[in-house]
Amino acid sequence: MAYTKRFDGRKFDETRDIKAEVGIIPNADGSAMFAFGDTVAVAAVYGPKIMHPQHSQDPKKGTLRVTYDMLSFSVPERKKPGPSRRSQEISKVTEWALSPVVNLDEFPNTVVDVHIMIFQANASTRCAGINAAAIALAHAGVPMSDLVSSVSVGKMDETIVVDVIKEEEDYEEGEGATDIATAFTSNSGKLTLLQLDGKISPKKLDEAVEKARDACKKIYELQKKTLKEAKE
Repeated sequence: MAYTKRFDGRKFDETRDIKAEVGIIPNADGSAMFAFGDTVAVAAVYGPKIMHPQHSQDPKKGTLRVTYDMLSFSVPERKKPGPSRRSQEISKVTEWALSPVVNLDEFPNTVVDVHIMIFQANASTRCAGINAAAIALAHAGVPMSDLVSSVSVGKMDETIVVDVIKEEEDYEEGEGATDIATAFTSNSGKLTLLQLDGKISPKKLDEAVEKARDACKKIYELQKKTLKEAKE
């Protein structure tokens, strides 16, 4: 059966409603919320501050350290509290996605901690977390050469769709679903994340990346507007 209509009625290249806000955690150096529909991520930034333990310090530059987790009530079936193998993997992937734009050369022996919490989850949580973290880092005044924008793309049978939801992740008709997480630097368009779960041809992957790039331009405009309004 071909995938001809999305579960929530969106166009194939359409994201859910996106929202962003900064300054939502007063005691953080920078903070932000980013939402794809009912997937909601909050990021808080602390630092640069002296890295502890001391043996982890880098005398040449500061370190970006990301901690991602989902709150127990973020999903219908209550999640077991505490870090999991998946959350550790997403923490590291998020570091890799953000590191190309974060410049900590002038802060040796320090760490910038980014804490990402998922308050509500309906797929695309790592992408929402990356978007929130990028805004929070800028809000904290951490030196950055660019912003990073992130979105998931799916292949349902032979159809490419943007901003996958849970029903699409679980899609099993026809050829089934392939889920791809992407992130791009906002001005230079450099790909900083490409994670693929499933099977896809090189031609379809090229199509998916281009649709993700177009969606990330829209996300970037919201990120930029949110930061600009916070300064006014």
